[in-house]
Order: sequence, then C-alpha cells, then structure tokens
Amino acid sequence: MTTGSQPTDRDDLDVIRTEVRRLADKYGCEYWRRLEPDRYPEEFVADLTAHGWLGALIPQEYGGGGLDLTGASVVLEEISASGGNPAACHAQMYVMGTLLRHGSEEQKQKYLPRIASGELRLQAFGVTEPAAGSDTGSIRTRAMRDGDTWRINGQKIWTSRALYSDLMVLLARTTPAEECERHIDGLSVFLVEMRDGAGDLVPGLTINPIPTMMNHSTTEVFFDDMVLPGDALVGTEGRGFRHVLDGMNAERILIASECIGDGRFFLDRASAYASERQVFGRPIGANQGVQFPLARAYADLQAADLMRYRAAQLFDAGQGCAAEANMAKLLASEASWAAGNAALDTHGGFGFAVEYDIERKLRETRLYKVAPINNNLVLSYLGEKVLGMPRSY
Repeated sequence: MTTGSQPTDRDDLDVIRTEVRRLADKYGCEYWRRLEPDRYPEEFVADLTAHGWLGALIPQEYGGGGLDLTGASVVLEEISASGGNPAACHAQMYVMGTLLRHGSEEQKQKYLPRIASGELRLQAFGVTEPAAGSDTGSIRTRAMRDGDTWRINGQKIWTSRALYSDLMVLLARTTPAEECERHIDGLSVFLVEMRDGAGDLVPGLTINPIPTMMNHSTTEVFFDDMVLPGDALVGTEGRGFRHVLDGMNAERILIASECIGDGRFFLDRASAYASERQVFGRPIGANQGVQFPLARAYADLQAADLMRYRAAQLFDAGQGCAAEANMAKLLASEASWAAGNAALDTHGGFGFAVEYDIERKLRETRLYKVAPINNNLVLSYLGEKVLGMPRSY
C-alpha cells in the first residue's frame, strides 16, 4: 500500500502489538467509559499520532512509518483488544489507499508530511448518501467545473469524524449518470481542505452530528456551492469509483482487524469471569452451556483472523483482494458479535452493567455487521462475482 514499505514479519507484528498495547493501556476502559455518549477521544488520538501510529501507512519519505496494511491492521486490533475504540481514528489509515495510489506527487508532498506529524487530520471519507446507501454509483453530489475551480453541491451521510478532520476524501459525480455507459462511471475523487486559516469550516460546508447508539462521531455533511481549487482532483476525472476501491478494500480489512480485537476482548473477559464466578458450588465455566458458545466463538474468530491476514497480504502485494477483503469483514464481524453475545450471557446481569464494558463493546462491534457494507451485500457479491450466480439486486 505504501511506497517502499517492506512486508511485516511476525517479529515486527509482535513489537507493534506490544508497543500499541502499552499506549492503549495508559487509557484503559475507564477512559472510554467517560467519553460516553459522544465525546471525541482527543487525548488518545493525539497520543497515537505523537507515537507515529496514525501515520503508520504513510511512506517514510513523507515522514510516516512506512508500514504495510498487515502491520496497520494489528495496530487497530490491539486498540480494540485493550477495550478501546479505534473507530475514533481508523479512517486516517484506510483512506490512504486512494491518496497514495492515485494522488499526484505534488499532493503527496503537500499533505502527507503534515498528516504524519499531526498538523492535519485526514479522518473524513465522503462517499455514502441518504438516497444511495451502498449503491455508490447512484450518488448525486455534483462537482462542476467553474473556470479553474470546482463547485460542489450535494449531501453526504454517515461521514464519521468530519467535525474532527481537516481533510476529506470526497467522491462526487462529474459527469451526469445518463451520459455514462455504466452508473459507476463519471465519478471523481477530490481531496477537500475543510477548514480555513482560522480553523473554521470553509464557506459552503455544513456538518451536523448524528446521535447514535455508540460513540462514533458520525455526521451528515452538506455542500452548498463549496469551491475547490482545480488541483483538488485526485487521479483521473471520471474514474473515481475505481480509485476509492483501494480505500474500500483497505477499510474492510482494517474493520475486520478491529472486530478480531473486539472478539479477543470479549473472550478474554468472559473466559476469566467464567473461571472465577462460582454458582452452585463450582465455576460457571464448567457448564457446557457457558463454555461451548465461548469455544465456538474462539474457533470462528481464529478462522476470521486467517482470512484477515490473507486479504492484507494480497493487498500489500498489489493483487486483487476484493473477495478476500469482503470475506474477512464478514467473518470477523459475525465472530465478534457471537463472542460479544456469549460474553454477555456469561456475565448474566453484570454484562449489562456499564462498569464491565461488555455492553459498550457490544454496541461498538454490532455496527460492523452493517458497515462499511452490509453483510448481506457481501454474500451477494460472493454469490455473483465468485460463484458465478445471477445478480440478486
């Protein structure tokens, strides 16, 4: 994914795990509880940036860590496994695929060192729209040429962390759909500078928060004649859908790693509790009704982990990995949800108590059965593109 990055070997992954976990454990579950329901973890994100982890995928020549996606996935996994919520900052990793693979050298020189240092935050990925959802080719946000500039009009939704970002990777239609051979044609990618010199949102840009069941800092974004310079275009005009696919495959792999971390958290907590909790004179973990769901979740999580590594290795090698990335996300999200449910059952009433963190993590991991793509659409993709069956939608 990164220019000049070397494959991350097992010893390197162990070092990454140790160092990220040491940082994450400084905060602990108490920190994340205090953020509920909607406070952004500014301190954690700043610390993660200062230690270079949010710039992990940026090549070293631009001031980043030069990790491949495999290494970056372990960063997010360990944050999740510690009880934290890497959703606060994960977009800065997965949007890098679009910028690194399709951005101009001028764009990379201008932005990447400042992102790596923490001067700029690239957290917003403007793709989904209210009327389009997962049908990306049907988006309506329009970018029209106006001399040497672009004018943007439209709306995005579920654009998480936009209020805490300086830059946005934006997908907009530059050619009307009726003039395109395929509905995914005519889309273009832009790198948007969201703030002026004073730190305020640029004219024509409005961001409204959307309260949700988990602390995800998500928003809806409105563009009303927002002006972009001509050099804000990333890659080739009209090929934006293909450009953001790099980011989407990376996103699925990184989300899978977060779910694997969530599953580890659930199983660590539940197996320890089941071994200690005494009911009717023996540990509840001796009961197969408690033990077997946890064991099944562990097996499923290990299988998802293997697919995560397979998808990441293909991505890092520059090979096609759409099926593997989708399967990794599908398997990991299902496994983490099963692990969370088993952990909740194991804890009984205490699982609903805020102080045990099971209910919070269960709310966080539930999102990934429907985002960034619904698991039913993953199954449709596999049925059509891999198994060769007729299109179902």
